[in-house]
Formats: sequence, structure tokens, C-alpha cells
Amino acid sequence: MRRYVIKRLVQAVGVLWAAYTVSFLVLDFLPGDPVSAMAGAGMDTGQVDPAQLAELRHEYGFDKPVLVQYAEYLGRAVRGDFGDAVSTGRPVTSTLADALPQTLQLTGAALLLAVVLGGGLAVVATYTSRRWLRQLLLSLPPLGVSVPTFWVGLLLVEAFSFKLHWFPAFGNDGLKGLVLPALTLAVPTGALVAQVLAKSLLTALDQAYVETARAKGAGRWRVHLRHALRNASLPALTVGGLLVGQLIAGSVVVETVFSRDGLGRVTAGAVTTQDIPLVQGVVVVGALIFVATNLLVDLVYPLLDPRIVVASERKASFA
Repeated sequence: MRRYVIKRLVQAVGVLWAAYTVSFLVLDFLPGDPVSAMAGAGMDTGQVDPAQLAELRHEYGFDKPVLVQYAEYLGRAVRGDFGDAVSTGRPVTSTLADALPQTLQLTGAALLLAVVLGGGLAVVATYTSRRWLRQLLLSLPPLGVSVPTFWVGLLLVEAFSFKLHWFPAFGNDGLKGLVLPALTLAVPTGALVAQVLAKSLLTALDQAYVETARAKGAGRWRVHLRHALRNASLPALTVGGLLVGQLIAGSVVVETVFSRDGLGRVTAGAVTTQDIPLVQGVVVVGALIFVATNLLVDLVYPLLDPRIVVASERKASFA
């Protein structure tokens, strides 16, 4: 178990480093000048004193070679220091600290809704003995996956805000203001969870251990939930961990549609202005959330199936 945990921790560190490096390279290759944008000159640097621009480039280290910039940014990032945002001059950590709670609240609520709705749909669809109902329920997840997130959000706003007046259309107005954005994010995520879990359940119900449980007199509901669902949940758990990254990325669209303050809107503004320190901070925080979630999923695996640790250790001993 110890070797299994250490291996997952090393992989997590590798993912964080790769995410940071790729984002730095992508931003460096983008056209434009973040210092000119900060100085209010856009792409026309002739409107600003060249000495002022040179001073700002020196202050933020943009006058140094790319590799030197990368090494300095990475060294500070390891210590938790991302510097000051180019667009606002505020410390990146302060900007992220203000925005992160709202995004965590949104993604957490969306993930909970996705698991409950998607998991419930998969269980009911595979449990019912009525063929027409099963086919109807199993046809819903592909539809949910294919629908664009922003379109779902606009439909929900139109129906529940403008017509029924049940929920606010915009802003961070407490729990009521969280319902529609969370549901918007949860629809495609829950649909994918339902697809994976339903397929795994149908496969598990045909296995020999299920037939053995039935032969011993276990009830249909007990067989479905206790025996089949436990083994079928492993693929769905994997997908759930991966979908955290999708939820964080989707928050950019959702927070824009619903005019919510959060990490998504900070990201959109930082990319527009090529605010490298702020984007780097956002990438590290997003990757950290993604890695922590998947590390937690990896640690839950052995609780559901202890054979995973045994297989991992056996493979390592042969390597």
C-alpha cells in the first residue's frame, strides 16, 4: 500500500509540472505584448513612453530569455509565490484567494448533482424490467453529452429566471444563485457518469458472482445495489475524477453566462490580457484541484477492490 501511495504522489507532482510548463510555453508563443496592454497602449506601443515600457518589462522579467523567465517563475511557484498580476498589479495569490471559493462552491455543487442525477438514472435504467423505459432512460445521457453547456445555461435562465422567476439569472446571490449554474455544469457531466455507470452495471449483472448471489436467495434490489453496483462503480469513479478538470474548465463558460465572480472569469480576463503570472497561478490551482481529486480516487480504489494494490505491487516487483 505504501508503494502504491508513493507512486501516485510522484505521478501527481509530474502532472503539476507538466501543466505549468505547457501553459508557460503556450502563453509565450501567443502574439501580443502583455506589458503594452497593462500600460493601456494595446498593440500600439507608440502611445506610451518607451522608457516606461522597458521599466515594466524589467520589473516583470519579460526582458530576460525565455528559459530564465521559466526557471524564475517555476522557482517562485514552488514556494507558492506567483508574483503580481500584470493587468491589476495585485498579488496573484490574493486574486486567486478571492475567486477560488466561488468556483469551488460551483464545481462542488455541480459534481454532487452530476453524481446523484447521473448515478440515479443509471441505477433506475438498469434495474427496471420494462424494456421501453430502459431504452428511454438510456437514450437521455447521449443527448446530455451532446448539448453545449452555454445553450443549457441560456435555456435554464429563460425558463426558471425570466418566465417562472424562481432563481436569479445573474450574480453570486447565495444558494438560489448557485442552483442554475450548478445544474448547467451538471447536465453534461451527469450524462457521462450515467453512460459509464449504466454500461458497467449491465456488464456486472451478467457476471457469475451475481448469479451466485441470486442462487443464494438475495433479493433483486440487494443484488443490484450491493453486489453489482460496488464493482460497476470503479469505471464511473475514474470518470468522476477526470471530470473535475472538465468542471473547472466549464466554469469559464458558466461563470460568464451567469455573470458570476470566480476562477473562470479571472481566467478569461487573464488570457485576454496575456497576464502570464495570473494565468500560471490559475493553471497551478486548477491542476492542483484536479490532481488532488484523482489522488483521492486512486486511494479509494483499494477500499472497493483490494486486488488493485496487490496487482500494482506485483507489477512493480517484476519490473
